[in-house]
Amino acid sequence: MVLRIGHRGAAGYEPENTLRSFRKAIELKADMVELDVHVCKSGEVVVIHDDTVNRTTNRTGKVHELTLSELQRFDAGKSERIPTLVEVMSLIDGAAGINIELKGTGTAEPVHRITEEFMEKGWKKSDFMVSSFNLEELSAFESLSDIRIGQLYVHYNESILEKAEQLNAFSLNPYYKGITMDFVKDAHDSDLRVFPWTVNDPMDIVEMKALNVDGIISDYPDRV
Repeated sequence: MVLRIGHRGAAGYEPENTLRSFRKAIELKADMVELDVHVCKSGEVVVIHDDTVNRTTNRTGKVHELTLSELQRFDAGKSERIPTLVEVMSLIDGAAGINIELKGTGTAEPVHRITEEFMEKGWKKSDFMVSSFNLEELSAFESLSDIRIGQLYVHYNESILEKAEQLNAFSLNPYYKGITMDFVKDAHDSDLRVFPWTVNDPMDIVEMKALNVDGIISDYPDRV
């Protein structure tokens, strides 16, 4: 089965990385939702892709220079606000898995702490995946936890598999263009899953399935 992974919730339908978007992904029967995290000035882990609020809200500023109280006064689309990771996980509450992408510096430790707290409430390790382009942050998380990790990248090179092995990665999460059957086979031979992003066009989704990927990250999880 190819996992349906909702990109930033269901970002093709609702404002990305908002509670509204994650509700939509659950409504569309996504197997997992993907989201991005930064640490704000007051220390909370907040769910937002960019290191500024400029693109996704009606205000401007850097996430790490704004407190949670300030951030949550901004409109993130359709009167939604920027949620915390805790709020999103409380909303999901077992309805789907969660792929947490470490975007900001210093996110590994607080994300580890939050996942531990939720596992004490009954979540399983298999409910989580933690991914990042930032190998330093990903390595820091791996040193703290045995939750599955995914290595994100855009352009494939021969060092990718080696780095994944060093990180004890569970998956490779590549940009979908350029993926080949040989690449997927090499990853599978190395006991790595393959979760390409962000695949929205129906014909591209068909092609990814034909290449035998394990899951597809899409703004439209229902298309998968």
